[in-house]
Formats: sequence, structure tokens, C-alpha cells
Amino acid sequence: MDKLKHLYTRYIHNVIIAIEAIMANTVKSLLTALGIMFGVAAVISMLAIGKGAQQEVLEQIKLVGVNNIIITPVSETIIEGNGTSEEDSSNDKGKRKSKGLTLFDANSILKAIPSVSKVSPVISMNYYAVKNGKSYPIVLEGVSSDYFSLLNIDITDGTTFSEKQDDKGLPVCIIGYNVKTKFFNQENPVGKYIKVGENWLKVVGVAVKRDFTTSASDEMGISSSDNKVFIPTKSLLMRYKDRSRINPLVFEQMSRGRSRGKTENTPKKTIQNQLDKIVVQVKETEELSATADVIKRMLLRRHSNMYDFEVTVPELLLKQQQKTNDIFNIVLGAIASISLLVGGIGIMNIMLASVWERIREIGTRQAIGASRKDIIVQFLSESTLISIGGGVIGIIMGVSLAYIIEVTAGIKTIVSFISVFIAFGVSATVGIVFGYIPARRAANQDPVESLRH
Repeated sequence: MDKLKHLYTRYIHNVIIAIEAIMANTVKSLLTALGIMFGVAAVISMLAIGKGAQQEVLEQIKLVGVNNIIITPVSETIIEGNGTSEEDSSNDKGKRKSKGLTLFDANSILKAIPSVSKVSPVISMNYYAVKNGKSYPIVLEGVSSDYFSLLNIDITDGTTFSEKQDDKGLPVCIIGYNVKTKFFNQENPVGKYIKVGENWLKVVGVAVKRDFTTSASDEMGISSSDNKVFIPTKSLLMRYKDRSRINPLVFEQMSRGRSRGKTENTPKKTIQNQLDKIVVQVKETEELSATADVIKRMLLRRHSNMYDFEVTVPELLLKQQQKTNDIFNIVLGAIASISLLVGGIGIMNIMLASVWERIREIGTRQAIGASRKDIIVQFLSESTLISIGGGVIGIIMGVSLAYIIEVTAGIKTIVSFISVFIAFGVSATVGIVFGYIPARRAANQDPVESLRH
């Protein structure tokens, strides 16, 4: 027991000597630790940027909705003379025209494909909402009652559309957060009315406020609901505008053109797709790709083999983006880790130089009874303490740098405990690994030669 106590006291004494040596050369020690400080700061800040990017992707996946497929129109112009789109007129003469993306497409997908659990058509139009003499520009969006669960939009007050309201196209609506703030700032809007266009709509619910990153995209089914007024799809088609309806006068002109056999100068009819988007939810993640292929083939048959639509799987795109971010994070971490390596080499160089500067001190300690282990512990403690001190300062610098990047550049950063722990652990390891060679060289010095020096 006494022997263990003696060894403990002896090693503590060696560490104290190392601390005194560091304090006696504060500026030199600080300069020695600079490489570790900047290396740790770089590792923490770079990993914080990577973690923030990863979190953005996860948030987008949540906003897009789990297992969703987005179908959007890509072409609108159709030549009535030969019944084909401008793109395919040379190859597909004589084929039937496509009616574009329709409500019937959405219903057919839900009924015909077993792996599909929910479908919501989406129609968007720009209008002004009016109440008590105040007007506010909004996006009027026709959706089904499933739309809110598909895109994870919570309803804070009231409820979503009922089955009756959905099927019969009743004049009801769910308003976004900004619309509520504009018209119903001090009151509960549920049960009250607002006027959109020529129709008065009864408010049955309020959509929760949603925060979006700059990389959020409507193409992936993400759009802010704050300035929107949602109504049932049939309500919009019956009470506002059904873009699939053909103007009788235009139809008559086109019919005359066909009966006279005019093909070169036959007027063009612009088919405006009845729907702006169809959101489809698949039951299982494993069925996403297969279901997307089935939907594409099904719509091709319904649209006369015309690619006037696009089928997108947002989750797959976002997962690919996440994979890219992971690779980017590894590269960033590797580059930042080089700074730690350079810092460790700097510590080793300074400590090697310090051995020659303090060779007389080493000889004196050996002459009065210090063993090789004592010398190794002293110099190893010195390098480790410098490295750990640099690591602590580097952690403070890294956290501060991550915060500055987020504030100034608008890039989301998340400093995780694991990144701080890894950076600190690596800094301590660097001090031990790169401090061992100088410590061993100091311990191997001949006491007589050291004193003579």
C-alpha cells in the first residue's frame, strides 16, 4: 500500500513539474497548441455543418411525407389537327390527344393499384381573400381530406374536411397560419366566413405554421401552407374553375378546321391540366419504386403514350441527397483532421527542440535520482497537457465558429456532443502519441553528458 502511495505521489510530482514548465513558457506553449486549437475548431465546425445539412434532409423527408410519390404535368400544348403534342407530332400522328392530368387519373390510381393507400389531387390558383374590407393575396388550393395526413400538415383549430364536404363540394375551407393572423388575429376563426373570389367559404380548421429551409422545393411536394386557403377539390372545380372544360366556341372552330382537312394551319388548343399535382402515398417503403413504375405505365396508357406528366419519388431523391451529404461530411472531417495531424507534428517538433534546450535540467533530475520513467512521465504529461489545453480552447472556438456560420451565412449548423467528444479525445491522443518520442529521447539522455552540456 505504501509502495503504491509512493508511486502515485511520485508521478503526481512529475506532472506538477510539467505544469510548472508549461507556465514558465506560456507563450511558447500557446504557440505549440495553435495547431491543435485550429484542428479541433475545424473538426467541430465542419461536423456541425454536416449535421445541420443532414437534419435539413430529415426535416424535408418529414415534410414531404412518408412513402409519397408526386405526379406533376410537364406539357400543355396539343395540336388538334393530328391529335398530338408539339414534341411528338412527327412520330405519333393520328393518335388520340391527351386530356392532361385529371381527377379521373387520381381516382384510377387509388382504385387500381393495391399498394397505394391514399391519394390527393391538388389544384392551385391565385386569388384574394376578403373579410371586413381587408383583402389578402392567397393561394386557393383544392385538395382532398387525405392531403393533410399525406404531407404531415397538422390542424391546430377545428378539423379537416368531412367525407360529406369532400364528396359534395361544399363551400368550406381550412386556412393557413398567415391568413388566420390577417383576418382572425384576436378570435377563433372556426365557424366564421371569408370571401375568396365570388364565394363565401366557412372556415372549418387552421393549418399549423410550417418553417421551411431554403432548399425545400415544390417539385418534391413541399410548399408553405401559411398563405393558403384549402378547399375540397370538387368545391374548387364546381365553384371556381375547371380547367379541363373546353370553350364551346374554340371547340366549334377546331371542328370546322378538321372537317375541311386543314392540318398545317389548324389552330392549337392549349390543354390546361385539370390538376396541378397528384400526391400518392404507398403502403410500404419497399414498394415505392415498383409503384412509381406501375403509375407511369398506367398514366401512359391513359394519356395515349404521351409523356405529359412526371412521376417523382421525393424520398428517394432526398435519401440520395443525404448520401451525398454523408460523403461530403466524411471529406470535411478528413480535411479538418489533417489540421489535427499537423498540430500533433508541431507539438512533437517543439517538444524535441525543448529536449535539447532543457538537456541540463534533464541531467540534473537524473543525477538526483529521477528514473527514466520519471523523465518520460514529465515530458509526456507536458505534451498531453498542451494538447488537452489546445483541445479545450479549440472546442470553444469550434462552437463559436459554428454559431457565426449559422448567423452570417444562413447555413444550419448542429454541434453534437459526439463531435465534441471525438475532437477532444483525438486532441488528447495526439498529445500522447506525438509526445512519446520526445519524452523517450529525453529519458535516454546520458546523465553525465547532459550535465557536461
